[in-house]
Amino acid sequence: MTAPRTRSRRVIAIPLGMAMASALAFLPNVNASAAAPTAEPAPLSAADVSAEATPLSYVVNVRPGYGTSSYVKKAIAKAGGTIVTSYDQIGVIVVHSSNADFAKTIREVRGVQSAGSTRTAPLPAQSTTDVGTPKVLTSEQIADVEAEAGQDPLEPLQWDLPAIKADKAHEKTLGSDKVTVAVIDTGVDDTHPDIAPNFDRDASVNCVTGKPDTTDGAWRPSAAESPHGTHVAGEIAAAKNGVGVTGVAPGVKVSGIKVSTTAGFFYTEAVVCGFVWAAEHGVDVTNNSYYTDPWYFNCKDDPDQKALVEAITRASKYAEKKGTVNVAAAGNENYDLAADEITDPVSPNDSTPSDRVIDPSECLDIPTQLPGVVTVAATGAKGIKSSFSNHGLGVIDIAAPGGDSTAYQTPAPPATSGLILGPIPGGKWGYMAGTSMASPHVAGVAALIKSTHPKAPASLVKALLYAEADATACTDPYDINGDGKVDAVCEGPKNYNGFYGWGTADALDAVTK
Repeated sequence: MTAPRTRSRRVIAIPLGMAMASALAFLPNVNASAAAPTAEPAPLSAADVSAEATPLSYVVNVRPGYGTSSYVKKAIAKAGGTIVTSYDQIGVIVVHSSNADFAKTIREVRGVQSAGSTRTAPLPAQSTTDVGTPKVLTSEQIADVEAEAGQDPLEPLQWDLPAIKADKAHEKTLGSDKVTVAVIDTGVDDTHPDIAPNFDRDASVNCVTGKPDTTDGAWRPSAAESPHGTHVAGEIAAAKNGVGVTGVAPGVKVSGIKVSTTAGFFYTEAVVCGFVWAAEHGVDVTNNSYYTDPWYFNCKDDPDQKALVEAITRASKYAEKKGTVNVAAAGNENYDLAADEITDPVSPNDSTPSDRVIDPSECLDIPTQLPGVVTVAATGAKGIKSSFSNHGLGVIDIAAPGGDSTAYQTPAPPATSGLILGPIPGGKWGYMAGTSMASPHVAGVAALIKSTHPKAPASLVKALLYAEADATACTDPYDINGDGKVDAVCEGPKNYNGFYGWGTADALDAVTK
């Protein structure tokens, strides 16, 4: 299936009665190899780098754990590069250069294992139109909701909580304030009344440049930026405080790690910074509802894309080694990620995209398909795969509510929308949908598991997440719009298949088993 040519794909804002779900997604690639010629690059002349040259950002991958050698530093400078920061613990160096041949040159340097440009557009990224905006609740709609005793005011509209038994889990525990979930995203508005009580300032940062910025409030989105990260944070840990909505794990802490540019691009250097920051600041779970720009799929036979995959693979593995469970959204193009081929028409999305046919087993989603990452598919209010959700046997690990068009999957009253309700900046609440909304449900359940088993390593938390999921059989045939045509094919048995992985996340089991 071919994706629509949209700029953003992190979230779908579906109007309440809309019949078709829009799409968004994300994918990566894998590999890394070392090149070790002996000659140092010659210093660049003024002709090599003119005053009119436009700088790009690069990652240079070297042997981890030993610091950047003086030899490599010298070679980077001679090739026209300026080191922004270096993550020696994983051997990733972030570099800016106006030399169009910088990556090609530096790959020939002894000790450099791979190197590549993280973007195809000059610094800074160029702005384009976002996919959509949330369906914001009006004051009249808020006033019309009648909550029962013990519920937050808007909880009756959250069909997604009982869908994973989170409401029952909350009768046992709300989760531990010793557990922190980091939202690696567009930024989090920690002043929102549903988020402020549980916000972990010490684990929050702005990583947009690839280098941590700990200025107070740097993790917040500006008024012109996407509300996506704030919505995600609220789905995970909106406080049960008599205000607004309730998160899946309303007693845990949530932090904001801002990694997207003002134009909404998630570049490799920022994502690397985010994972490393989480690893070194006590984060138990990260939520990743994005794909790393500018390539929807990063293919290992391309030296630039290979370097990007290697850098983020190192960073995500480092976080897991430090005890962090990394959860990511599967994407929203209704792609079969286990197919032999997929047409990608949107890459590179920061300059001029063109159609290319890729093998999704060779060209993977960053960070969604990286080793160790929990890959989440979305379900709607009827508990079946959302119309837009990517799928694939052996790729999807687990499923959770991400919403769908109300025309396809209508929730039981008093809920009125098939989308997911959550906080948005400015003290408001709104509906959004996408695998971006499914992933934080799983991150919240993982946080409840960690709360129940505080000494459990990341591997055990993931094992429990899968073991406690409710097995969900394939929807066959899958004809979501009822037009008589099959819209997607599910493969595999009830307890492990391409639509739902190990099953639908179960918050009650997370706090009782």
